Amino acid sequence: MNEWEPAYLETYRQGILEQRISAAYEIMSQCEICPHHCHVDRLHGELGICRTGDKPIISSYSPHFGEEDPLVGKHGSGTIFFTNCNLFCIFCQNWEISHGGEGTIISIENLAAIMLALQRRGCHNINFVTPTHQVPMILAALPPAIRGGLHLPLVYNSGGYDAVPTLKLLDGVIDIYMPDFKFWDAQLAAQLTVAPDYPEVARAALKEMHRQVGDLVMDEEGIAYRGLLVRHLVLPDGLAGTREIMKFLAEEISPNTYVNVMGQYRPCGRASEHPSLNRFLTGLEHLEAQKQAREAGLTRLDQRNKLFRWL
Repeated sequence: MNEWEPAYLETYRQGILEQRISAAYEIMSQCEICPHHCHVDRLHGELGICRTGDKPIISSYSPHFGEEDPLVGKHGSGTIFFTNCNLFCIFCQNWEISHGGEGTIISIENLAAIMLALQRRGCHNINFVTPTHQVPMILAALPPAIRGGLHLPLVYNSGGYDAVPTLKLLDGVIDIYMPDFKFWDAQLAAQLTVAPDYPEVARAALKEMHRQVGDLVMDEEGIAYRGLLVRHLVLPDGLAGTREIMKFLAEEISPNTYVNVMGQYRPCGRASEHPSLNRFLTGLEHLEAQKQAREAGLTRLDQRNKLFRWL
């Protein structure tokens, strides 16, 4: 591990990072940063589904101890919560940020300074939460952060609705990908989000992420520094298609995929609009989902103890 360094440092030294920044901002002029392809000119004030222009918008940043153990370690994951989203799930647990637009527009220089501040606080990584629509700004903030001494792994913590061409701009930049895989069924995705093609897009995105970074790798203290970590929020009544998603991960990504089969679903936002979402997940449902993951051949399941309502 002594010889390891984050991927973006070499990308920066070779001058590739500056090329990626230019390419990302060019895409924003008729925006195709995410799979919605709104084709608005974000560089000149036009807004698409994500309601975000060409400046970073964040709601908060801090060391976070609620993430997976390989990210948290002793000193926390350095999370930066970006405002707005490109999915608008009706059951979102961060409603004020994703739907309500709660946050502050900041400069590229301030975003770089935030990364360095989290590093000084001892965080094990810089964790970009809901970054999909703000990729160009993240890329632009890296050169000043690198010049300031940034050397932590970068975590791309997305909803899984990511365009492959945009992900290719992050090849050699992001060290750890942490996407959701939310739903297997396109009809359900159309009911619960603004992305009816979510399952198809997520499958392609996860394949590209894994191509870039491979399976999750940790140091001798169990802290991740490279690889793919997939989150799946189990929904009541088997709504998310957990069995099919776990089979896909084992057979088309890798049987060594590190997966967090999350059991903390609770009704939020407009969840009451769907009959299955108007209640908490039960512990038995979560145990069944974990069983399905193991039956699919996945062995690296996040093992943190969680609280459930046993209904």
